[in-house]
Amino acid sequence: MPTLNEIRSAFLDFFERNDHRVVESSPLVPRNDPTLMFTNSGMVQFKNCFTGVEHRDYTRAVTSQKCVRAGGKHNDLDNVGYTARHHTFFEMLGNFSFGDYFKEQAIPYAWDLLTRDFGIDRSKLLVTVYHTDDEAAAIWKKYAGLPDERIIRIATDDNFWSMGPTGPCGPCTEIFYDHGPDIWGGPPGSADEDGDRFIEIWNLVFMQNERFDDGSMRPLDMQSIDTGMGLERIGALLQGKHDNYDTDLMRSLIEASAHATSADPDGPGAVHHRVIADHLRSTSFLIADGVMPSNEGRGYVLRRIMRRAMRHAHMLGARDPLMHRLVPALVSQMGQAFPELGRAQALITETLRLEETRFRQTLERGLRLLEDELGHLPKGAALPGAAAFRLYDTFGFPLDLTQDALREQGRGVDLDGFETAMAEQKAKARAAWAGTGETADQQIWFDIAETHGATEFLGYETERAEGRIVALVTDGAEAAQARAGERVQIVLNQTPFYAESGGQVGDTGVIETESGRARVSDCRKLSGVFVHMAEVETGEIRAGAAARLVVDHDRRSAIRANHSATHLLHEALRRALGPHVAQRGSLNAPDRLRFDFSHAAALGRDELARVEAEVNAFIRGNTPVETRIMTPDDARAIGAQALFGEKYGDEVRVVSMGRLEGSGKGADGATYSIELCGGTHVRRTGDIGTFAVIGEGASSAGVRRIEALTGAAAFDYLGARSAGLAAVAGELKTRAEDVPDRVRALIEERRALAGEVAQLRRELAMAGGSAGQAGPAPREVGGVAFLSQVLTGVQGRDLPPLIDAHKARMGSGAILLIADTGGKVAVAAGVTADLEGRVSAVDLVRAAVPALGGKGGGGRPDMAQGGGSDIGGAEAAITAAEAVLAS
Repeated sequence: MPTLNEIRSAFLDFFERNDHRVVESSPLVPRNDPTLMFTNSGMVQFKNCFTGVEHRDYTRAVTSQKCVRAGGKHNDLDNVGYTARHHTFFEMLGNFSFGDYFKEQAIPYAWDLLTRDFGIDRSKLLVTVYHTDDEAAAIWKKYAGLPDERIIRIATDDNFWSMGPTGPCGPCTEIFYDHGPDIWGGPPGSADEDGDRFIEIWNLVFMQNERFDDGSMRPLDMQSIDTGMGLERIGALLQGKHDNYDTDLMRSLIEASAHATSADPDGPGAVHHRVIADHLRSTSFLIADGVMPSNEGRGYVLRRIMRRAMRHAHMLGARDPLMHRLVPALVSQMGQAFPELGRAQALITETLRLEETRFRQTLERGLRLLEDELGHLPKGAALPGAAAFRLYDTFGFPLDLTQDALREQGRGVDLDGFETAMAEQKAKARAAWAGTGETADQQIWFDIAETHGATEFLGYETERAEGRIVALVTDGAEAAQARAGERVQIVLNQTPFYAESGGQVGDTGVIETESGRARVSDCRKLSGVFVHMAEVETGEIRAGAAARLVVDHDRRSAIRANHSATHLLHEALRRALGPHVAQRGSLNAPDRLRFDFSHAAALGRDELARVEAEVNAFIRGNTPVETRIMTPDDARAIGAQALFGEKYGDEVRVVSMGRLEGSGKGADGATYSIELCGGTHVRRTGDIGTFAVIGEGASSAGVRRIEALTGAAAFDYLGARSAGLAAVAGELKTRAEDVPDRVRALIEERRALAGEVAQLRRELAMAGGSAGQAGPAPREVGGVAFLSQVLTGVQGRDLPPLIDAHKARMGSGAILLIADTGGKVAVAAGVTADLEGRVSAVDLVRAAVPALGGKGGGGRPDMAQGGGSDIGGAEAAITAAEAVLAS
């Protein structure tokens, strides 16, 4: 009996032998179809190939596509666990041709694989075709030898596929397996077709037409093939089962649930085990593809699935969180085919554990409230909408979870009452928001968020996606379109553009629709919506249009590197300076990073070098950068550092990077950096490239700032610095490594020469002020020997030593020296000790300074200094000093 893993491999191998490219499953979050909440078929990732918008280097492909149907128009959630073939998660096996082969090869491929490779009894197979598709019917008759009664013509849309109201479309042929007369049901197209006797196992779509607004069609220039076969369905058939949940893969998950709960897998709780097994797959794969539980959009659907499974675990008697304990069983079964499960196992486990821990705290209280409400109702009566809303608003019970619980009692919910209570709450929220003092121009973003919901951010996983433009804003008001040259703010239902937050700048890039193209210069988050600041470059951008979104890759890569380096820098500073270091601000831009942190003193050269070396060591370690979702309290309990100024909700992203070898601690204890952060980061630390500090200084009182570069910018900076060092070494005629010693020697030599020059200047001044002049002679003024002198080539700091020298030579007297220092004038006065009671040097300076264009002056009675700006007043200054002595 082949396992599902073997069946998947056999399918892929068959088509690979027939020249098909094996293409990996695309993520569950569609990047090329904004109309879909989740990827729900194999053709989603090839949509643009079928329309001719995208061209790849192959024209034949085969995939095993992971799919989810649990939200929007494709929603199987209510039936999961209660039927044999409904799932929230399933795998769609499919082969595709983009203008290569068509019906004459697609039908033989399918028939050969089923009857030859899979060994299915051909007498048990029958097919349907669209009632006008004579070509397909003829191929089935000729190649497979099917008689007319086993080629059923269907005139409804069940056998005619279309991508939308207009665009590519075409007939399809479906292959059915007949389980025999012992099972009730009729063939497709009959009154009893909903029975389980005839089960569809494969659908082949012939994409051959293009449909227009008026309903007319023409043949496509590129006719293509799109097929889909559910792995779970074909697996059940090949394993001799009539129920998908009895296949080996699903059975292993059911038994893991039974073992964890000590509940019989086939007993009264069988439905609960089936729900848990199915929901374990969908939640784990969604988390692995970047969806996190939230109260909006895809995250809300994920939370609904998780909580539905958790309620069924509770009904099995599980009193502790269960789902996260089943993740290893899932990875064991599917991790080889989908390695993203293994890579994200820690994130999946932590997210499930956190969600179930939180939900269990409210589950029992919520169920008691439900029981109390039901106790007041007549048997079979619907639950009032207000009560259902209280369960949702107070206890976090999604409406469908309440409906699921009531379903087992044959009850429903008053949906009109629920919607009324929801509307009342929104009205209260609007009134409360209006009273917060927000500026009037932000009201528009609140209205947009309320109408269209929060923007789904896809940028953790991709830089390219498609989105639907839900609003255009120009000049503070919504607009229907924006034309070339106009600046516009664009809001989409989903986007890969990061909105400025937590020190990380917003992304830039391009938004392109069928009618125009806009250049995005920034992205910001306002009232839950991502606002793309843009200018229309060509054509026009219209509200409601589908758009291709492309983030500037090089810029985003540089920002990611700087952001991740900031985390490493933070931890390196804590380890170098002490635990008091805490972030006080940051900037993660494409060209640099800036990090402000609490620390009183400047960092020494050795400290900076040690921090820089430590960051680079962890970059070279090239370890994965991991993300988990936790409560803020749990995150801080494992040592996660919070970002300055960031507000945190009930759940936070915890980013970990770097490993401490030989620490002997647990997983968290061996992690170098753990921080709460909602930004984008590199996949591995080695992606940062390198790290170079370019500056350190004070930001404010008690806060220091480091500026640094990473990646190519750091290489360029270090290269320029190395080239500069080489140039200096060349000028000094020494090796680069000897430059510091040589520079120190030159500095000492310069200091010695400067001392010699100063001494020569003093000697020159004592000799007369300049070469060739006789030494100054004192004269008697007011009975005091007075020496005055105007000097050149002498600095202000040289005047006091000169005055002391003159005092020693004169024995008794007063001295006034004026020096032209090149644009400024220095003046100093001195009085010998025997005259201090009669004459003050301060008085002499203050008398002289005004004539030199200065003010004030001061010092001691025996020595005083001042300054000015006009050397032309030197003689007048000397005369003013003489007047003081003569008085």
